[in-house]
Amino acid sequence: MRADHEQVSRLLKTARGQIDGILKMIEEDRYCMDVSNQLMATQSILKKANRMVLAAHMDGCVRDAIESGKPEEKMEELAALLDKLMS
Repeated sequence: MRADHEQVSRLLKTARGQIDGILKMIEEDRYCMDVSNQLMATQSILKKANRMVLAAHMDGCVRDAIESGKPEEKMEELAALLDKLMS
């Protein structure tokens, strides 16, 4: 993985902490909207981490594949990912 390991790890650890907090909120039968807000905040962090990983992939692996004259496999991977994101 070519993304900044430290930054991605920090985001994922933050998300893990938030998930632990959400589980505690559920155990404490906290207000649904408060739980939902925390879930959305966690999703936002995960999306940011994913964007960083994908940006590094495009800047590294995809660029290398294009420069080598064999971009087909990487383009297929990106197309499959876009399908997942849009469904």
